Amino acid sequence: MMTNVIPLSPTRRRLLIVIFIILVPWILSFLSSPDVQDEIVLQNSIAELQAKLEHLHSKYISSQEEIQLVTHQLIQLSENNHILPDFQFYMNSSMPNMTSIKLPSIYSFLPHFLNDPNSLRPAFVQSKGRSSVSMVLGLPTVKREVQSYLLATLKNLLDRMTPDETADTLIVVLVAESDIDFVSYTAKQIEVQFPEECESGVIDVISPSSSYYPDLSKLRDTLGDDHQRVVWRSKQNLDFAFLMSYAQTKGTFYVQLEDDILAKKNFISTMKSFALQKISSREHWFVLDFCQLGFIGKLFKCAELPWLVQFFLMFHNDKPVDWLLDHLISTKVCSLDKDTKHCKIAKAQLWMHYKPSLFQHIGTHSSLKGKVQKLKDKQFGKITLFYSHVNPDATVETQIKPYKQFTLYKAYKGETFFWGLLPQPGDHLKFKFTRPIFIKKYLFRSGNPEHPSDKFYNTTVEILPDSLAALNRNNNNVTEDGYIIVGKFDALGIALGTVDKSLGRVAVLRLTVHSESENWAILSEILIEEDSPS
Repeated sequence: MMTNVIPLSPTRRRLLIVIFIILVPWILSFLSSPDVQDEIVLQNSIAELQAKLEHLHSKYISSQEEIQLVTHQLIQLSENNHILPDFQFYMNSSMPNMTSIKLPSIYSFLPHFLNDPNSLRPAFVQSKGRSSVSMVLGLPTVKREVQSYLLATLKNLLDRMTPDETADTLIVVLVAESDIDFVSYTAKQIEVQFPEECESGVIDVISPSSSYYPDLSKLRDTLGDDHQRVVWRSKQNLDFAFLMSYAQTKGTFYVQLEDDILAKKNFISTMKSFALQKISSREHWFVLDFCQLGFIGKLFKCAELPWLVQFFLMFHNDKPVDWLLDHLISTKVCSLDKDTKHCKIAKAQLWMHYKPSLFQHIGTHSSLKGKVQKLKDKQFGKITLFYSHVNPDATVETQIKPYKQFTLYKAYKGETFFWGLLPQPGDHLKFKFTRPIFIKKYLFRSGNPEHPSDKFYNTTVEILPDSLAALNRNNNNVTEDGYIIVGKFDALGIALGTVDKSLGRVAVLRLTVHSESENWAILSEILIEEDSPS
């Protein structure tokens, strides 16, 4: 009996080769591993492989979609006699029945995309092309009228990762603004503050084209919301869809975050382990929830992001993004002929919650004009607002008025943080030591998780040596009243440095403010480490 062998298409052949390349080293590593009997490790590895194969399959589907689109366009050209005769003959002979239906696309719901061929292309991309990671973190940000938390959030996320986690993660920052100058400025800020991460490809910065958005002034007012809120939440839906579309091909899992959050240590490994555990136990989840607030900390398989992208774009004008997620899952599993209890149980199988929460919301000022929000996830736990140290004996003084009990004296003693009202140019914070000391190291950290923008800006660190000889040797960095400038606060609100021992003992250390601040200022950490005389 003859067996008909169906030839593999080049695309399928490439997909099988990729799978083979992944499988062989994986199998060999386990055969040679002393932990081959470790069932948990084996299950997690199989689950990770399964997730990666799903991701590869989604990329294959995407490539097939592109081929179909090109084919459809060629057929239309052929029907209209807009192609060369030789190619017309080939099309007729290879596709004798070229009549086909055209399924609705996103252009059916957002026809303005057709007005500009660049509407679905990023207007700005700052990227080293990192892909094939386990975790992609999506971080949308916009102009905030009061204060921005973006840099503080990025710093926190990076600080909470191990080197191995960082190497297997991509952070995509979407600057969801059409003002290209603002986008470039934000990207430059990120590049300056995180040069290593940008150079190694850990952080991508993108922005959509202005033609990506429809005319927001013509949106329908829905849910009884005023027009400003309708515009805000509709744009957020479009922003999330754009970010997810970009991230889809970059990794295995995607996590939706916001630009004003805190994360717990090793959050990447915790999320990945939880996801792989659910896959290995054959639980068919759609979203894993690592935070109880809004859309923060929601993890999806990158292969399933098209569900969300299409849904958000179709109903962007109708409801907020977190409501749409709930409706999508309800549509998947809830039955009209069963009660809400059954629906809740069914949804819990697709929408699984992890406790305690891995993320906390820190922002007070929303990107929606005039909205102040104090959302806190009680499951996250206590946040460290200041760091306590034992400092050399000193008297402290400042012209900056403290807020309530948050005085400079208590901060220096390590009892709380200092919180000062609107620092002005020329204001000082002085630490007069009981006896002159050699300073080995100093650290001043401004801002804290609840008020990340209450920092000291354009502020220098200065010392008054006990010996006049030190002033004569450093006349380039000496102030008019005889202090030597030894450091300054950086853009993250931190001043960290050492004092050259050749300057001798220090009688006074002070901080000097050089420009007016729009915010109050917090010192959440004061460390002055004394050095030995020898």
